[in-house]
Amino acid sequence: MAQKYKTALVTGASSGMGKDMAQRLLRKGYTVYAAARSADQMADLAADGAIILPMDISKGEEIEAAVARILADHGGVDILINNAGYGQYGPVEDTPIDTARYQFEVNLFGLAHLTQLLIPAMRDNGKGLIINISSIGGKIFTPLGAWYHATKHALEGWSDCLRLELKPFGIDVVIIEPGLINTGFASALGDRFAARPDGPYAELAAKATKVLEDAQATGRGSAPGVIGKLVMRVVRARNPRTRYAGGEAAKLLLVLRWLISDRMFERLIVSQVS
Repeated sequence: MAQKYKTALVTGASSGMGKDMAQRLLRKGYTVYAAARSADQMADLAADGAIILPMDISKGEEIEAAVARILADHGGVDILINNAGYGQYGPVEDTPIDTARYQFEVNLFGLAHLTQLLIPAMRDNGKGLIINISSIGGKIFTPLGAWYHATKHALEGWSDCLRLELKPFGIDVVIIEPGLINTGFASALGDRFAARPDGPYAELAAKATKVLEDAQATGRGSAPGVIGKLVMRVVRARNPRTRYAGGEAAKLLLVLRWLISDRMFERLIVSQVS
């Protein structure tokens, strides 16, 4: 059966899940645009045939330049995989508002800007698939994760609304919710705690950092390919579901969040850093 889609754009493609997604699409014969800030880290994708786009998702002019090239070369893309993102952790009280704004700029507003610019070509073609990489963090909550969780909760609602708007034009929007994935996220997160060393949240931050360090040391988390396989499952599906969850603890935590009360879930989460 002929592929419904032929061209794809993957953001955050320089490492981890994004690189794995791009490689899988390339192996299946798709024309793949791979976008990230670190173009030098995508040399292997270029060697495999990907079209490399240096792009910082927080900078509007770079987003617009990348889209202009895509439109000039191929008239748009059939598949947009919004994967770029990062996690900013720390107490709400200690996190500067500009830092919080940047978390939203990367995890939501930059993604939204890119999506807005690519929708018209999809609409003109009468088809398209937008896959937004969220997180189980868009359904659950953890101490010190207010700003990260806020972006992912927002992305979930934004994606659902967008799906309703685009359905009449043959464009689908699917959310993927990774659990614990072994991509170096834990070690990078340890460098982004905003807690003051002598502040009221220092003890909690130290305990949370220790949990992250232990997870990193023991190699906890699923391989990025777990999410890459989910992406390909969505791409191949005639009628994909609106959401897919995968990776260590993802389905368990989502079921628990659905089954038990807020207070019970809160006690469960707090016990992990006590």
